[in-house]
Amino acid sequence: MNFLQRNIPLIETISTYKKEYIRFDFIAALTVAVVALPQSMAYAMIAGVDPAYGLYSAIVLAMLGSMFGSSNHLATGPTNAISLLISSYMAIYLGQGNFFATLFLLTFMVGAIQFSMGALKLGKLVNYVSHSVIVGFTAGAGVIIALGQLNALLGISLPKGKLSTLEKVMLTFDHIDKINYSALLLGIFTIMVIIAAKRINKNIPGALLGIIFSVVLVMALSMQKYGIKLAGEIPSAIPPFNIVNFNLATMGDLLGGAMVIAIIGLVEAVSISKAISSQTLQKIDPNQEFIGQGLANMGGSFFGSIAGSGSFTRSAIAFQNGGATRLTGVLTGIVLLVILIFFAPFAKYIPNASLAGVIMVVAYSMVDKNAVSKVFKSNRNDAIVMTITCITTILAPELEYAIYAGIAISILLYLKETGAASVRRFAPLEGSPGQLIDYNACGNGQTVNSTISVVQLDGNLYFGSSADLEHKLNEVYCEARVFVIKFTGVTMMDITSLEVIESFITRALKGGKKILLCDVRPAIKALMDKGHIISMVGEENVFVTEEEVLASSAKALDKADAWLRGDIDIDFGLGDKTPAAHRLANS
Repeated sequence: MNFLQRNIPLIETISTYKKEYIRFDFIAALTVAVVALPQSMAYAMIAGVDPAYGLYSAIVLAMLGSMFGSSNHLATGPTNAISLLISSYMAIYLGQGNFFATLFLLTFMVGAIQFSMGALKLGKLVNYVSHSVIVGFTAGAGVIIALGQLNALLGISLPKGKLSTLEKVMLTFDHIDKINYSALLLGIFTIMVIIAAKRINKNIPGALLGIIFSVVLVMALSMQKYGIKLAGEIPSAIPPFNIVNFNLATMGDLLGGAMVIAIIGLVEAVSISKAISSQTLQKIDPNQEFIGQGLANMGGSFFGSIAGSGSFTRSAIAFQNGGATRLTGVLTGIVLLVILIFFAPFAKYIPNASLAGVIMVVAYSMVDKNAVSKVFKSNRNDAIVMTITCITTILAPELEYAIYAGIAISILLYLKETGAASVRRFAPLEGSPGQLIDYNACGNGQTVNSTISVVQLDGNLYFGSSADLEHKLNEVYCEARVFVIKFTGVTMMDITSLEVIESFITRALKGGKKILLCDVRPAIKALMDKGHIISMVGEENVFVTEEEVLASSAKALDKADAWLRGDIDIDFGLGDKTPAAHRLANS
């Protein structure tokens, strides 16, 4: 793969493109564009600007995000969360002559921060978003998207303004007596068309057909007279080119807000990409996705765009309606542009109830029932993480809080698990040289050599497990004359755990016992040397890991036997012939 293919994924897509893909990509793009029209206008209004700027964003960001991003299905454009943040940070500039210059500068800065994070290879940060978080987030997002469309499906009008999903649901039920049955029938009709199309042939664009049939019914029967809400007038214009005004003072004022929007946008985009890739098995490159989102926002700032990110609804529609490659996003932008120029008069007849029906079906399909079942069956901690993430997605006032909650719970449960140190006590079996048996499991007439105690440590030893390590080492301390400490599975050890082990060794040496260390990896030995443990027990009493399995353990046990038989100087064979315990006592 050459430099251009590696940095511009669209080139690789085109070079390997198959002609049978075009039908799937075009149909998916057409369906996404139909949903994006009213959505992008609504999100622009949430951001506090004219709906036209939402459409410009939906065109430019969709094309650039797909060209340079990693995911084949991520639909970039205006989103609810980002628009709310824009509204918050731009509120102080309302009514000022430099409002739009500042708005586009904010968009550029968001993109520049995202691009920089991708260029610096910070995409690994999203590795802290586990699969269980993604499954819970996807399921919760499906529920919240469906609930958010309930009033539109029922034809119930709600007060304008910032409303959470739960508030919308509560207000919908408060006004349940105002159901518009004509709108509800249109929504149900659209859902039935989609379901029927899937059963006949999964390649039939059911969502698109449902929207087209609904538009025909509205126009033929003049259904707007029954109070059915329509998408409304759509601006017929091409995104205008403008020069971003890089004012340093303004950039300083916007930096904090741009950073917040950039990070939340990346969390949304990569989480959505990973959620969909869990079903498509596409490998997502978070660094490339960062770069794609950055270039989309930077480029969009020159064409009247507000900052955007990945849209869960539109991305799911792209996937569910057969989008095969990243050209789906590029074609979505082109279709939106064509609609603006040529079909705006017809697009205004799209009923909101039909759009709600399409989104309801998409929301249902977002709940991956097999993945949810698998998580519940596989691991208790993963099930907890998934459940909390799902509930937080539904209840939290902002969508990104669910990701943060899922990550936090994952880390806390991980720390709880790793906070338990693995310490086991073994003893040599009498009459079977070199054979060890778990001290707590011996029986059935088996006799062990109680003068030698083998203490095996496993796992990474760090400050989080040091308290448990100290407790368990105290439990295995016994009257044995020789302690053989095996570091079989220890690949990492920090200073806190090192001090715990040093304390155990000091206690043993002061008690006149002998210490042998075996299966010690070179890196662990170097750390012990710096911590003076090697000098405490003697270099010759440390056996490093060898290629032959259990070789260093066998050597340590042989030396322990030799000590007990008196074949080796009882004083460890050290240069000064002074027992380590005596040296420690006199130091």
